[in-house]
Amino acid sequence: RYIMSKISILGANSYIARNYIYYLNKEHKDSEIKLYGHSDKQIDAYKNYIKIDFSNINELNKIDWNTDYIYIFIGKTGTLNGFIEYENFLDINEKYLLHILNKYMEKKSKAKIIFLSTRLVYKESKKPLTEDMPKDFKTIYAINKFACENYLKMYNNLYNIPYVILRLCVPYGSYKSGKLSYGLMGFFINKAKSKQDITIFGDGNQKRTLTSMDYLVKVLWEVANNKKIINDVFNIGGETFSLKEVAEKVAKKYAVNLNFIDWPQEALAIETGDTVFNSNKLDKLLGLNYCYRIEDYLKTLD
Repeated sequence: RYIMSKISILGANSYIARNYIYYLNKEHKDSEIKLYGHSDKQIDAYKNYIKIDFSNINELNKIDWNTDYIYIFIGKTGTLNGFIEYENFLDINEKYLLHILNKYMEKKSKAKIIFLSTRLVYKESKKPLTEDMPKDFKTIYAINKFACENYLKMYNNLYNIPYVILRLCVPYGSYKSGKLSYGLMGFFINKAKSKQDITIFGDGNQKRTLTSMDYLVKVLWEVANNKKIINDVFNIGGETFSLKEVAEKVAKKYAVNLNFIDWPQEALAIETGDTVFNSNKLDKLLGLNYCYRIEDYLKTLD
């Protein structure tokens, strides 16, 4: 449907942001898109990009706050490295958001904020996870994200800043053709394509919900433009597999072996176990059917 929107994307060089920008330029050409990031240039050479030092709140004056939607893709990811680089994790993942929220108020913006959170906020469960299920934090990154979720709720409660929080389990693939996956799937594929065997810690039976980038970019658009989706947190749906099942599919395609090794002590200490999303809450509001298969994605790869 025809919707003209003004969109500001913060963190325009991230994996998900780059795919979303490509999607917007292809499917929603009438939207006015402005891009911001800490690097000198936007990786894909988009011209509507401004470099910003998010650690300096005055730099945020460069952002166009007179916009419909603000997507926040800024973040420093990682597990064990968060315990070493804790200052960077606190600054980039929490302080930058607080800078953004305070500048938002100063500029009297009316934009709806869309913020991506993570599966890592949840406590392990054998049942599919709904948004209100128990939380647990095994890494600095996980508690950073949950803190940010709560900052958004606090600022909404006090200053009526509208927001949507989207919890994502494991994204894979690319809306932009020719680009491989990032994270878990990217690790498996890059290993296998270079004819290296895939190695998994333990038995690989822990389950994850995997979300195709083709679906994720549509969700990012729809949640912004759906007036019923506001001031709440939602799980994003997908397909559920064990890590072993995903690795087997990749290994079979590239004719490499799958090896299992004992858990390193530190990795086992922060392992989250099963993380399977129940996305009914968002699915009912969006009316989108998840129709993407990992097998189909793998067929598109060389």
